[in-house]
Amino acid sequence: MPHRIAVIADIHSNAAALERVLEDIRRRGVQQIINLGDSVYGPLKPARTPTLLRGAAVQSVVGNEDCLFDLSGAVLASHPTIRFVLDQLSPTDVDDLRALPATRQIGEKVLACHGTPVSDETYLLETVTEHGAELSRPAAIWERMAAQDEVEVVLCGHSHLPRAVWLDGILILNPGSVGLPAYADALPFPHRMETGSPHARYAVLNRDQDGWSAEQVVLPYDWQAAAELARRNGRPDWAGWIETGRAELGGP
Repeated sequence: MPHRIAVIADIHSNAAALERVLEDIRRRGVQQIINLGDSVYGPLKPARTPTLLRGAAVQSVVGNEDCLFDLSGAVLASHPTIRFVLDQLSPTDVDDLRALPATRQIGEKVLACHGTPVSDETYLLETVTEHGAELSRPAAIWERMAAQDEVEVVLCGHSHLPRAVWLDGILILNPGSVGLPAYADALPFPHRMETGSPHARYAVLNRDQDGWSAEQVVLPYDWQAAAELARRNGRPDWAGWIETGRAELGGP
């Protein structure tokens, strides 16, 4: 296993943020990059994003919003952002998305997934109630882990919130979102996910003689230009999320 692994997630077509992250990973000399999914959905540059991932030899898992090609025509007609994404993706991009696995085993002790090891639509570390989203209790996280007690690290995304949780000898790491630092959703209850800053985020996972450690990386980039692109493509809500890291309640 490589000594260090760069962990990225939830790019959401923000190619400018991804370029900044990949530049920083190269500067650090990290050789392996794991992407936890939700790469292309968003009103920015969905075609540029997979090109960058292929160029950096990134290993990916599928996210819940990487499955746009399975939607019906009625859904596409009612959701202009989905139509925008699919109109830009090439056949190769779609084939690559179809081929992504739900999980990846990295060596013997690291498992990568988007949401949980068995669901790309469920938060692993957060619970949403009528009061909003909060860090889950250990018993709830264990249940969602689906008996992954032989690994030492679980990598997850989906919530866009950078976290490192220690659970009975297992490090659970969410690197945060490369390209969407906040969002609002209506299900299962209205809730916000907010980092509070517009920076691009990723993490570096390390293994040394003392065990596993992780560094959360927070990077500036031209988020004003990214937000303006989202506005031009019909998503002022995304523009606000990108340029502030804060969210109003609504839908993704």
